[in-house]
Amino acid sequence: MAIEESACCSISAHRRRVQNTASAEQNKNNQVNQIGNNPVDQNTNTSAFGHVATSEKAHETSASGAFVRQKNRFDTPFGAKPGQLPVEAGRYRLIWTPLCPWATRQKIALGLLGIGEDVISVGKVNPVRTPEGWEFSLDPGGKDPVLGIRYLPEIYAETDPSYEGRATVPTIVDVKTHKVVNNDYHRLTNYWETVWKPFWKEGAPDLYPKELRTGIDALNEILFNEINNGVYKAGFAETQAEYEKNYHLVFDRLDWLEAHLAENRFLFGDRLTDSDIRLYVTLARFDSAYYFEFRLNKKRIRDYDNLWNYAKELQSIPAFREATDFDAIKRGYFLGDAGTNPYQILPLGPDNSVWEEPNNRTEKFGPLKYRY
Repeated sequence: MAIEESACCSISAHRRRVQNTASAEQNKNNQVNQIGNNPVDQNTNTSAFGHVATSEKAHETSASGAFVRQKNRFDTPFGAKPGQLPVEAGRYRLIWTPLCPWATRQKIALGLLGIGEDVISVGKVNPVRTPEGWEFSLDPGGKDPVLGIRYLPEIYAETDPSYEGRATVPTIVDVKTHKVVNNDYHRLTNYWETVWKPFWKEGAPDLYPKELRTGIDALNEILFNEINNGVYKAGFAETQAEYEKNYHLVFDRLDWLEAHLAENRFLFGDRLTDSDIRLYVTLARFDSAYYFEFRLNKKRIRDYDNLWNYAKELQSIPAFREATDFDAIKRGYFLGDAGTNPYQILPLGPDNSVWEEPNNRTEKFGPLKYRY
C-alpha cells in the first residue's frame, strides 16, 4: 500500500471519534459561546480599540470549562476568481511573531518556497502579548513602519468596528486598503503552496501536491484537533475533566506519530509536505512551553526516539531553523498576559542546544531526495 494510502487509512480509523467529540462539544457550547452572547463580562479582556478582544478568556471558554478556539473572521481566499483576493506582489503584509505556531507556519512555508519580502512584506510583533494585544514594540518608535500602528487590534477595529474576536497572528493586511483581509491560518499556507506559485523560487518543493491533497487535508484535520490545538485545549482547560481528556488526546496521537515515523522519514514518506510544517511547530514548542505551562508532562518530545530525530532533522533545514526562536517561545508563553505567572519569572531551562545535535534520519532512511 502506498504511503499516502496508509496514512489516510490510519487517520480514517480515528476520524469518526474526533468528529463525534467535536460535534458534541460544539452542540453543548452553542448557546454560551457565540461571540456577543458569551456570559463572560464583555467589559473585560477587550482592548481600547473598538470591541476587539485581547484574551482567550473573553469568548473562548465553554460552560463545561473547555477551551473552544474562535473561528477565523477574515477568510477570503487568494485566487483569480471574482471575490477572491488578487495574487499581487507587494500588496500584502504578513504580521507574525515567532511565539505563535500558526504564524510560524507561514514563515516556514514562505522560506521553503522562496517567496521573499519583495512579494509579501513581513512585520513582527513582540512575542509577549500585552493587555492591549500584540504590540509592535520591536520596531523603531514602537510602530509598524508600513501600517503605522502600535497595536494589532487597531487595524482590526479599523477594518470592522463591530469585530469582537481577538486580533490574531498571522494576519494578512492589504496595504493598499489598510484593512485586514485574511487571518485564516487553517488555509493560509495552502495559498502560498498553490496560487502564489508564480513567485516561487526555482526548484521550490511542492508542499501540497495534487495527488496527496486528500491525505494531507485529512491528516491536517487530525493534527489540528489532537496536536496543534490539542495542547491548547489541555492548557486552557478550566476543569480537571477537560484537562485530562485533552492530555490523553495529545499523548495518544503522539504515540501514533512516533510509530508512523519509525517507518517514514516524513509524514508522507520521503516528501516534505504542508503536514510536516504543521506538526513541527507544535513539536518545537513542546519541551520549552507545553510540557510545563500546559501541564503536558507525561513525556517530552526529546523522550521519543522517532519524533525527536524527525523534529531535529526538520529544524536543520534553513527555513525551519530561521523561523524558530526558542527564547521568544519561552518569553511568550511564560510572560505577559498569556501566562499564569504573577511574578514574571522566566524559566532558565530546558537546554535547547540539544536541537543542534545530529539526528539519525539519514542513517535510517538515506540522504534526502530533495533539497530544501
